[in-house]
Amino acid sequence: MNTAGKLSAYGAALVLVAGGAWAIGTAVGPVTSEAGTRGAEDAAHGDSHSGTVAETTQPDQPAGLASSRGGYTLTPTRTTLTTGTTNQFAFRITGPDGNAVTAFDVEHDKRMHLIVVRRDTAGFQHIHPEMAADGTWTVPLAVADAGSYRAFADFTPTGGQATTLGVDLAAAGDFQPRAYAPSRVAEVDGYQVRLDGELTPGQTSKVTATVTKDGHDVTDLQPYLGAYGHLVALREGDLAYLHVHPDGRPGDGTTKPGPGVTFHAEVPSAGTYRLFLDFQHAGQVRTAEFTVPTAGSAPTAPPATGHGHSHG
Repeated sequence: MNTAGKLSAYGAALVLVAGGAWAIGTAVGPVTSEAGTRGAEDAAHGDSHSGTVAETTQPDQPAGLASSRGGYTLTPTRTTLTTGTTNQFAFRITGPDGNAVTAFDVEHDKRMHLIVVRRDTAGFQHIHPEMAADGTWTVPLAVADAGSYRAFADFTPTGGQATTLGVDLAAAGDFQPRAYAPSRVAEVDGYQVRLDGELTPGQTSKVTATVTKDGHDVTDLQPYLGAYGHLVALREGDLAYLHVHPDGRPGDGTTKPGPGVTFHAEVPSAGTYRLFLDFQHAGQVRTAEFTVPTAGSAPTAPPATGHGHSHG
């Protein structure tokens, strides 16, 4: 995969549980120019080390907004979740012949990456299901709060193109939406992560995450899924999804294990994006969260410090 990254979908606020949320979630955010349209097509899902684009997306639609694309369909066994407990989430990817796909390429140490996030961008999770012989993927999935969630399956079928599909899930209960002020500094478990660089619609943008702890640079980041960091961007308004991998790779002789991890991302349109950085240090994976308007966009609130979470 590459510095170009890949693009898919991002949903806005929802209402009480799933009923009203579906209508909101299906709206696609604006692509305001020809350049922005090209960005949506080109940034969808790239090889982060070779610079080549691995997925051809449909015109005017970033990857991950649909549950079916290019003959492949994401089909969960159920679309409801129960809060406060561990759900065994199961799904299949069916191919152009209608049968479950069982052959997938390994990308960044895994054959399937699953991103789950509530439609207000709370509760972000990057997890990795296991596949049974019949093509059924399963993974323990716990959600703390009620609401409408989006699940993104990120995979490359053997002999096919890299693909990201999305589906909505619902957890019943009283939904309390969250809002996020623009933030470029995240605090998680005593670590501070600063994100520098601008997101420019329709252009490749360089952004660098710098990790410190207790005021000192972290210079011994550990490889996680074949990289020193993974960055996911979600566009406000429709949950357009961009998965970006950093420059270089651990052990290549030139890439340093911190404190900075540099990415090149291409966002498809103006707006505000929620960014989630996974990094590993001292044997634990942590996620730092940021809220970043594109260059020239007016922030909706004063800058704030973001948060993050640890992976159990």
